[in-house]
Amino acid sequence: MSDLKRPRIGIIGTGAIGGFYGLLLARAGFDVHFLLRSEYAAVAERGLQLNSVVHGALSLAPVQAYPSATQMPPCDWLLVGAKTTSNEALAPAISQAAASGAKVVLLQNGLMVEERLRPLLPDSLHLLGGLCFICVHRAAPGVIEHQSLGAVNLGYHSGPAIDQAARQTIVEEGAALFRAAGIDSTAVANLQQARWQKLVWNVPYNGLSVLLNAGTTALMAQADSRALIRAIMQEVVQGAAACGHQVPEGYVGQLLAATDRTPDYLPSMYHDYVQRRPLELQAIYAAPLQAAAQAGCELPRIQALYLALRFLDERNLS
Repeated sequence: MSDLKRPRIGIIGTGAIGGFYGLLLARAGFDVHFLLRSEYAAVAERGLQLNSVVHGALSLAPVQAYPSATQMPPCDWLLVGAKTTSNEALAPAISQAAASGAKVVLLQNGLMVEERLRPLLPDSLHLLGGLCFICVHRAAPGVIEHQSLGAVNLGYHSGPAIDQAARQTIVEEGAALFRAAGIDSTAVANLQQARWQKLVWNVPYNGLSVLLNAGTTALMAQADSRALIRAIMQEVVQGAAACGHQVPEGYVGQLLAATDRTPDYLPSMYHDYVQRRPLELQAIYAAPLQAAAQAGCELPRIQALYLALRFLDERNLS
């Protein structure tokens, strides 16, 4: 991608996800601007630090950091790395930082996240979903720990591109941005199918890490918890099928095997719970449960997991 074609990129929510991808894009030569709130002073003073098993120790300083979206230049691409629990509050910032016809990518987990945000954005903006396959967390203000993986799959959701060819062009353009920064990225034809497939991993591991106070290695090592993970995964597959999305044969086994090979990892929901932040229960649990129920499919294990997490979440935040 030549310098003449390099767009301006804005990061909305510079936590672990936004910081990781934003730093790599900036180091690849892209014009990247970071929106921060509580960590603005630290990042403005010391920059961003990435400690990565894959990429090594990397830093970005100075950082084009802003405490308010009104201070950012208009961005052609906006990568939203904040949690889904803050989407409604971030909608004005997204609109303020967007250039005309900007592409907004939600680098978030869960289902129906684009549908909930779409009514709050101008019709002129393109909205895409980004599925991040990565083990990463924020260790301190401006400090990101990356354990493994890092790929991003992109799919078009809605916006002014009304025909499939125009949508595919935009998605391929976005994937090319990531690849130019050394990040594996693929365009997906069906965003909802891709979101359901990612839930197969996210639903069991996120919730059980909180309930059982354990990372992936411990959860996989114990026979009962491993069996429960498999059973919950199978329920997600059933829910997806009821909604018209067929998960590939053997996908559950592939995820279990991949998790066995991955270093011990505490999912994002575990960190949110420990740091007393709201859990992403709507996107990861309530939305797929509702979609499956509307299709006539009950998911009892996931329902029980959701209710237990909701109790813990309410008590944790009270």
